[in-house]
Amino acid sequence: MVVSSLLPSFSSKHENPAATLPSSSTPLLYGPRPGELDLERRWPPKRAALVVIFGLLLLALFLTILIADLNSEIHANGNVSLATSGSSTASEPLKLVSRGVSSGVSEKANQVFAGVNVVSFPWNNTLLSWQRTAYHFQPEKNWMNDPNGPMYYKGWYHFFYQYNPNGAVWGDIVWGHAVSKDLIHWLHLPLAMVADEWYDMNGVWTGSATILPDGQVIMLYTGFTNESVQVQNLAYPANLSDPLLLNWVKYSGNPVLRPPPGIDSQDFRDPTTAWYTSDGKWNIAVGSKVNKTGITLIYSTEDFKNFELLDGVLYAFPGAGMLECVDFFPVSNTSIEGLDTSINGPGVKHVIKTSLDENRNDYYALGTYDEKAGKWVPDNTTIGLGLRYDYGMFYASKSFYDLHKGRRVLWGWIQESDSEIADVKKGWASVQSIPRTVLLDTKTGTNLLQWPVEEVDSLRLTSKVFDKVEVKAGSVVPLDVGTATQVDIVAEFELDKEALERTAQSNVEFSCSSSGGAAERGALGPFGLLVVADEGLNEQTPVYFYIAKGTDGNLTTFFCVDQTRSSEATDVNKKIYGSTIPVLKDEKFSVRLLVSRALALVLNE
Repeated sequence: MVVSSLLPSFSSKHENPAATLPSSSTPLLYGPRPGELDLERRWPPKRAALVVIFGLLLLALFLTILIADLNSEIHANGNVSLATSGSSTASEPLKLVSRGVSSGVSEKANQVFAGVNVVSFPWNNTLLSWQRTAYHFQPEKNWMNDPNGPMYYKGWYHFFYQYNPNGAVWGDIVWGHAVSKDLIHWLHLPLAMVADEWYDMNGVWTGSATILPDGQVIMLYTGFTNESVQVQNLAYPANLSDPLLLNWVKYSGNPVLRPPPGIDSQDFRDPTTAWYTSDGKWNIAVGSKVNKTGITLIYSTEDFKNFELLDGVLYAFPGAGMLECVDFFPVSNTSIEGLDTSINGPGVKHVIKTSLDENRNDYYALGTYDEKAGKWVPDNTTIGLGLRYDYGMFYASKSFYDLHKGRRVLWGWIQESDSEIADVKKGWASVQSIPRTVLLDTKTGTNLLQWPVEEVDSLRLTSKVFDKVEVKAGSVVPLDVGTATQVDIVAEFELDKEALERTAQSNVEFSCSSSGGAAERGALGPFGLLVVADEGLNEQTPVYFYIAKGTDGNLTTFFCVDQTRSSEATDVNKKIYGSTIPVLKDEKFSVRLLVSRALALVLNE
């Protein structure tokens, strides 16, 4: 169903009028009714003259006002167009067109279809609010980036974030703050921390929260000083009895950490959540680099005011450059429960995650943490920090241990794909990912599993089931899911055995990013779903599997998202994301998609 808004069409001619006077060449006769006096007898000459004079005065007054209005219009606009006796061409009526909602495309893509005398609607928050996501976290306006200090405190989930209160571009960074009971519905609160001290005058940057056993809340964050030096600062709640933590106090002795010798003043940022050690102290990690080698510095403290730099580094990543937003946490290899950040010992692996400033991607690895040596060693030294949380736009991720539900929850910043010019016109930029639970895949032992927090399921209103849908080679099968723009899709695919055998005999190699995307045809692929598509499939986002023979001769499964046709606008980022995925014996091919208007979260099972 396509819904169009129609404006009335204006014309200089009356078409099909409700009443038409009869056409006749015979004049209509009129005479006074019996008993009526003629005009001369009813109006004495003097009175008639007075009426005429009065009418002329009114006409003169009207012309005076009209000329004054015309002069003011000329002064206001600088020019005015006057009608002449020469020939002129009548202009066509304006056609106010918005293809956005009806065709499922962005408003700026409407400009591609604009013809003569087509006026695009102006960019404003009211018109474009339908493009805002429905259940991803985002502030009411302006720029947002890194998630900061997430935690659960006195019945509320707290979420802080990098925020520009003055516009929809990066700059003037302070800490935004919101709270929720369920990680889905949020209450926006006043700014938590602003740039009002010399040690954070140029920005209140990324940081992490640590809740101590006695209930104290410690917030460490990076400040960008008035001299453009990155330092680490301490803040804490003004009132621990306030469950909303509305007011924060910056420690009078800030900064608590400055760049150590050998570290550049602008390569020292993003302190982690602290973990408790067996010697009764707390450790934190801070990201940095030496030349092109990314490193994680380790500091020890008892009071979060005085710190000692430990020997060596937690981990060094040659060739990576600056390690931003480092995250360090344990996962259980025997349980699906999340672990507190301080847990260590048998049955535990440790995850190091870093955000690489040079390519704007997040990477992680599983390994073993030796507390005494202050070292972390990856399980697979060949790939190092080579695993990915996400192959889409996902950066500066931050996890926290949710004591309320015994799980580890992961956040990540999604910058979206609009240009900066479009962001300014919209009035907002960026969203956060759907919060995800994260745990070790105990079947493989080599990677993490992520899944939307269970609270997302509460948003479901109705459901439709499509069973035994056959998808033939090269075909597109439409599914009637109604007009919803916010959907949660779970799909499972059963493969054709003959096609699988043909694939095993093929020598065609494939890659999500370099093999032509969803347009590349093979013996078994692509197969999947088209989402955020218009009726004519001019705009579409394919989410698909592709099975091909790998370089080792074995079948390899790829999982990809192709954005090359996601919009007809020319100023958006259009990429093909994806990689190989492990498929165990007898596992089914399934996928879950959370579509929130113009944004989709894709997870393969």
